[in-house]
Amino acid sequence: MTNCCGTEQPTSHQPASERPQAPGLRPDGSDISIFHIAQMDCPTEQRMITDRLSGMAGIDQLRFNLLDRTLTIQHAPAAMPPALQAIRSLGFSPLPLSADQSASQPDSMQPRWWRLLLAGSLALAAEVLHFAHWGPDWMIPLMAIVAVALCGLNTYTKGWVALKNLNLNINALMSIAVTGAAFIGQWPEAAMVMFLFAVAERIETRSLDRARNAIHDLLSLTPETVTAQQADGSWQERRLAEITLNCRVRVRPGERIGLDGEVLKGHSSVDQSPITGESLPVDKRMGDTLFAGTINQSHELEYQVTALAGNTTLDRIIHAVEEAQGSQAPTQRFVDRFARIYTPAVFALALAVALLPPLIIGGEWQEWVYRALVLLVVSCPCALVISTPVSIVSGLAAAARKGILIKGGIYLEDGRKLTHLALDKTGTLTHGKPVQTDFQPLVEQQVDPLQATAASLAQRSDHPVSIALATHAARQAVALSEVDDFSILLGRGSRGKINGRDYHLGNHRLLEELGLCTPAIEARLEQLERQGKSVIILSDETRALALFAVADTVKASSIEAIRELHKLGVRTLMLSGDNQHTATAIGTLLGIDEARGNLLPTDKLAHIEALLHQQARVGMVGDGINDAPALARADIGFAMGSIGTDTAIETADVAIMDDDLRKIPAFIRLSRQTHAVLVQNISLALGIKAVFLALTVTGHATMWMAVFADMGVSLLVIFNGLRLLRK
Repeated sequence: MTNCCGTEQPTSHQPASERPQAPGLRPDGSDISIFHIAQMDCPTEQRMITDRLSGMAGIDQLRFNLLDRTLTIQHAPAAMPPALQAIRSLGFSPLPLSADQSASQPDSMQPRWWRLLLAGSLALAAEVLHFAHWGPDWMIPLMAIVAVALCGLNTYTKGWVALKNLNLNINALMSIAVTGAAFIGQWPEAAMVMFLFAVAERIETRSLDRARNAIHDLLSLTPETVTAQQADGSWQERRLAEITLNCRVRVRPGERIGLDGEVLKGHSSVDQSPITGESLPVDKRMGDTLFAGTINQSHELEYQVTALAGNTTLDRIIHAVEEAQGSQAPTQRFVDRFARIYTPAVFALALAVALLPPLIIGGEWQEWVYRALVLLVVSCPCALVISTPVSIVSGLAAAARKGILIKGGIYLEDGRKLTHLALDKTGTLTHGKPVQTDFQPLVEQQVDPLQATAASLAQRSDHPVSIALATHAARQAVALSEVDDFSILLGRGSRGKINGRDYHLGNHRLLEELGLCTPAIEARLEQLERQGKSVIILSDETRALALFAVADTVKASSIEAIRELHKLGVRTLMLSGDNQHTATAIGTLLGIDEARGNLLPTDKLAHIEALLHQQARVGMVGDGINDAPALARADIGFAMGSIGTDTAIETADVAIMDDDLRKIPAFIRLSRQTHAVLVQNISLALGIKAVFLALTVTGHATMWMAVFADMGVSLLVIFNGLRLLRK
């Protein structure tokens, strides 16, 4: 028996960004290090780090995730110590992520609830004493100072670091505003504003945790241990990190499957909804694939491990979504560029409000300084900046829950713009498992040798049509022959040498290239193809020997998906390597707008490019391998029916984790909903701030109102973005 205890691997219940970052070199000689920075919650802090590190020798790339407060650095091995020193000089505390440290841990610098309650009580008491004119004069300032110290030291610390580096984030603006209010004698208001800001920050953090947890909830899908067979045949509980490839593992009814594998023994139903979004359990028997994180339901199964912890389908899904979080969507890039101009501009406006009226029109200094301080609080762009990532991450998480893996915010945003969708036929629109329906010999020869020759070539290919011939021959117990010099002829068929003679097994195009097509054969081909069947021809060096016809069945879900796409205004185009008659028959049955057949991979690419030249926004649906050129060229490439393969998860823009084409219109609807939420959030953030800026300049806004305007809008856009998680 295989000994399943091996060297320790990263556990699968940790996402890629939370696994220990080994010091091993990348192919280019650089290292990757990931740090959690609790103080990094605003784009201005991101810019502080970028400005400090971007010019340092050995720093190749910086990737920020503000939602998780993580920084990923690609660097030369010797560059890390000075880089960490530079980050710490900015007042930040970079914490290397390891197996027991999560990127979603709370900010330890935030005041505890008891300190917030005490600070709020003191601030309220100061307000009461101020309005009632009770107590000695020193009592109110003392209570205000204690309240600010209890809940505002973190804000002052961050604000001081930002000001030292000439950056204006919310902490710097709040520090200036509260200090200024104290200098002009508004002690109760200074204390209450700092208290309200601290409470609002705590609520905002808890709200953002919902978006973070939507991704991190995937981590709980795999158990920490599995029951593995040992070298002596016994069964023992082992940690996932101790399991090696090809180990035999047992999973009981009701247990979660710990690792990807292939069933060796047993027959059961498995709930795959955590991975594929399928609502119904899937039957599993010997030879079928199992996925980590899914749930065995009815009977015990034994399976052979095919992917180690850290490299399962679930791990790759989590890693892909985390990578998508780190990539900025177009709207987010626009918002960040806007914020770089907006904040300094409003700060300059605040200075003008504080100085110009008293100097020019003789206004009261205290009144205009107060208005300027209110303006500083209102002007913070955090609500605007946080509105985009929280919406994008919520959309990505909502899609992942339904088995739609989106590789970046740009694709989630651009999905709404699709005008055309090109689809491969086999495995996408059909089940991809055709069966042999016809056999027609073309020469005076015994039937069995012809079938045996065709089946011998077919069993060497993994094309669905060849598999259909090989399967049919196996059921008929046809004896196969040894094939020498076998080769695949891309888009046409295959060739090989049997008993010293060259044979070809391929489509109509191949027969014409060989110069063996005749009018009589053309007539037979047309008759079969008009029935929607795919025909392949067996030939030797001099003549065609036999025709084999196979037929695929259309998925019921494909018909519904095409109907939904048309309702969304998306024009559909089928691009198939099958003959034109088959393509037309299938296209008519599905209601597809246009069906093209006899296409090589380069032909499919040419059709995609032709649509792009017409200014269309094109999506391409394929298997991620043969259709790779067209998938890469399209605006959005969708991988279908390739669950568990590296191709689907690592190369597609969007991977549909089961064979249900209806998830593409669902993706387009989600894209449109996400765009609507982004527009709403940006409009809310800018609109409300514009109103309060006007109220502040005219003297109708107070500092209390400014805090509610700033943090209230932040909470509004967060809650609005989180609505996507319910879609």
